[in-house]
Amino acid sequence: MPVQFKDYYEVLGVPRTASDEEIKKAFRKLARQYHPDVAKDKKTAEQKFKEINEAYEVLGDPAKRKKYDELGPNWKQGAEFRPPPGWEGFTGGGRGGRPGGAYQEFHFGGTGFSDFFEQLFGSAGRRAGGFRPGGTADDLGERGEDIEGDIMVTLEEAVKGSTRTISVERGVTCDNCGGTGERNRRVCTTCGGAGRVHKTEQYQVRIPPGVANGQKLRLAGRGEAGVGGGAAGDLFLRVRFAKHPDFQVEGNDLVYEADLAPWEAVLGTQLSVPTLDGRVNIKIPPGTQNGQRLRVRSRGLPQRGGGQSDLFVVVKIEVPSQVTESERAAWEQLARVSRFNPRA
Repeated sequence: MPVQFKDYYEVLGVPRTASDEEIKKAFRKLARQYHPDVAKDKKTAEQKFKEINEAYEVLGDPAKRKKYDELGPNWKQGAEFRPPPGWEGFTGGGRGGRPGGAYQEFHFGGTGFSDFFEQLFGSAGRRAGGFRPGGTADDLGERGEDIEGDIMVTLEEAVKGSTRTISVERGVTCDNCGGTGERNRRVCTTCGGAGRVHKTEQYQVRIPPGVANGQKLRLAGRGEAGVGGGAAGDLFLRVRFAKHPDFQVEGNDLVYEADLAPWEAVLGTQLSVPTLDGRVNIKIPPGTQNGQRLRVRSRGLPQRGGGQSDLFVVVKIEVPSQVTESERAAWEQLARVSRFNPRA
């Protein structure tokens, strides 16, 4: 199924030659600007936030970025995109068929990544399994297939919970023939005898507080329609945490990089750091080393069974790239009087 090409470099506003650090900075700036919790226009911000997150999901990962760059600039010429033959990340197929007999794809709206991303790197919209009997051999009732897809969840939603609206195009029982495939002893003209038709429906999805990355949310009866009166399958949404401008996730813990001036690390200081619940002040002890991790207890993500994990502040000592004449004189004076030798 051809889809619209996504220029992820353009989404983040960086050139294709951008360094990893430049890409990271561009993402952080845009993610803060369009985060749904702070933006005034929630609907526009949510869509923009998803696009930014998708772009960083690819360009922020060296392996995915390498694959994406292999497509070459010519792929963005024209409205439609098809992955090249043999592309490893291509999930293939389309609605209404089973490519290679493996699974069928379904269209999701409001869940997270675009069709372009899913064709290259994702797995959204796959059938979770084959038909399973829902009746006896006499009534030929068959349970509909389950559907699996991904849903992007912000860290704030993981802590507080939320309700989201998604749209799913799936097979439903044909109203004209009641799912039998026949009407008045003739093949149903609406479904062509299949007993099902494709329909886009909207559902409310509750994101529970404390949801975990990779956890599956089940919407009973929202999968493929059954055959011959069989029950519908279920819809499973696999939680994928959205990238955050400030934090990285390690299990249930959060990690925040704090930039320090050299004298702050040497002398110690008080530092205000963000958390998902607002800012807190922490003490930077004298002699703090580059890369040192400082624990802020119970400021991470919720833990299964109760309680919250921790936030780790990782110190990153920054050295000024330019100094004034008076600053240089001060550094030179320090070099003369200091007994510190890092190579000793």
